[in-house]
Amino acid sequence: MGPQRNIFVNTLEAMKEAFIKKADFFSDRAQNIVIARHVPNFFHGIISSSGSNWKAQRTTSLAILRNFGMGKNMLAEKILEEVSFYTKELAKNNGKPCDIHYLTNMSVSNVISSIIFGKRFEFNDPKFIKQIEMLNDLVKLSTGVLVLNFFPSLYYLPFDLFKGKKLIQVYCALRNFTDEMISEVKKRHDSGNLDNYIVAYIEEMEKEKQSGGQNYLDELNLARNIENLFVAGSETTSTTIMWCLLYMLHYPEVQQKIYKELAEQIGTERPPNITDKSNLKYLTAVIMEVQRKASIVPLSLPHLCNKDTTLAGYNIPKGTIVMPNLDAIHSSKEIWGDPENFRPERFLDDKGNIIKREELMPFSIGRRICLGESLAKMELFLYLSTLFQKFEFLPASPDNVPPLQDTWGLVAAPEHFEIRCVEREH
Repeated sequence: MGPQRNIFVNTLEAMKEAFIKKADFFSDRAQNIVIARHVPNFFHGIISSSGSNWKAQRTTSLAILRNFGMGKNMLAEKILEEVSFYTKELAKNNGKPCDIHYLTNMSVSNVISSIIFGKRFEFNDPKFIKQIEMLNDLVKLSTGVLVLNFFPSLYYLPFDLFKGKKLIQVYCALRNFTDEMISEVKKRHDSGNLDNYIVAYIEEMEKEKQSGGQNYLDELNLARNIENLFVAGSETTSTTIMWCLLYMLHYPEVQQKIYKELAEQIGTERPPNITDKSNLKYLTAVIMEVQRKASIVPLSLPHLCNKDTTLAGYNIPKGTIVMPNLDAIHSSKEIWGDPENFRPERFLDDKGNIIKREELMPFSIGRRICLGESLAKMELFLYLSTLFQKFEFLPASPDNVPPLQDTWGLVAAPEHFEIRCVEREH
């Protein structure tokens, strides 16, 4: 299709062969032709680079995030603090219909902001609002750029038909925000106080220089890493939360079962914490089923075959773009039996324990699996357990439940909808 050879991997067996067994051949990142031509230094950082540079960025970033407590109780406390700000803001609507998409996105973004910058933003901060708008625009505009990658000459059509020029304009503005925040953090940084990703990365950068290493750690990769972490760490998690709330409007009996489990397992006197997760198995199953049904990153991100090889018996030439079709797995009748149905019980055994299914891949598969998987899982549990403990979620109008309709693109987000967040009486 277009000037590049593309294949879609549609079965679990082929995905495991490509991205696990033959990961050395299929773990590079494909470069978008239009972005490569018009955005300097785009293909750096955790998401967009390949080879030794990618390994260095991923290894360093993962170590930094783990030091900040990713997957541990210390980070859970930071998330719960942000959840508290979020629920207080929701309560201000007094149960009236409202669109909470941007608020949810801002709150989740504040979690990654506290890790990267060492600070959270107020929900009414103009700079923060602008940044969230830019992140949303990037995701929305990604669809057109995917088309332009197949047919790059369309970029030069008048009227910016596929929004390629608009996306590049937005991305450059996001770069300016990133550069400003890096400068701000450097100015207020106290030597030896590694309280955020930026200063921790700079510390590792200095160590690499002193050791005479390859110098993969530099300011260019730092800036791209920040952008990558923000997009991957906020948009996908907030989108999953919104999908979950939308499904609860369609399945109020599921919402009631979640609340019943919360009331029985932890009560209503204290907020949930991460140690409650093992006891809230039905909620965990609901989150897993939302991830399966919504399949919010349906085609993951494009991989690149870096050597001539074979896959599922077919010859795959070097330079082929390889797309893992995660949605094909999540909606397979052969795998799930009734994939069209929303049924959290598919992830529970007869004793109510969680069934882990390798076919559920919301964070992708192989070496390129999402760096922040454990952070995202923690956020989803803490946000949703707190939300369902504090509120009952109802449609804006009883006879007008918003449809389960997504917006096709890099991230399959639900159409914006209004919802009533009614505080529970405890």
